[in-house]
Amino acid sequence: MTGEAGDTRGTRGTGEAGASAPDGLGARSRRVHEALRAAGIGGEIVVLPDAAATAPLAATALGVEVGAIANSLVFWSDGEPLLVMTSGAHRVDTAALAERLGRGSIVRATPDQVRAATGQAIGGVAPTGHPAPLTTIVDEALAAYDEIWAAGGTPHTVSPLTYDELVRLTGGTVARVD
Repeated sequence: MTGEAGDTRGTRGTGEAGASAPDGLGARSRRVHEALRAAGIGGEIVVLPDAAATAPLAATALGVEVGAIANSLVFWSDGEPLLVMTSGAHRVDTAALAERLGRGSIVRATPDQVRAATGQAIGGVAPTGHPAPLTTIVDEALAAYDEIWAAGGTPHTVSPLTYDELVRLTGGTVARVD
C-alpha cells in the first residue's frame, strides 16, 4: 500500500501470471487472486478491517465514489445464473434488462443459488473465481471510472481493476442496467 495508513489507492500490481497469493487470504480470495493473475490483472486483493458488503460501505472504506464500486449481483434468468456487474450508483431494472437481453425474466437469486453458482456468499461475490464461467452483464456506467473496485471473494476483500479488465475478465456483455 502507499500513502497514509488505510490508503488503498495505488495498490495495482504487476499482473505477473503465477504470482503467489498474499498471505492472510482465505481460500475464496486466493481463488479470485489466482484467476486475476491468470487473466494478467495485477491489482492486489485488499483485506478491509470491516465487512463492506454494500457499495456505500466499500466506497467509504476505500475513499472512492460509490459509482466506482462494481457490485456483483447474481440473478436467475431462463433457468441459469446471470451475474450483473453494476455500478454501485445504480439499481438494476430487471424488467428493462430482461427486455434488452431478450430474456423471459430476471429475478434475484436466492442465497443458496448464489453460493452454488459462485462458491461465494452474498456481499463478497467477485467477478471471477467461480466454479464455472457465468453469463455476465457489465454496466456501461462503470466505464466512467479509471479504476473500479470489485469484491475479492468475501465481504472483507476487494480488488482494483479497470473497466476494460473487468469486461475481458468476465467475458461480459456491456449493457445499460438501470
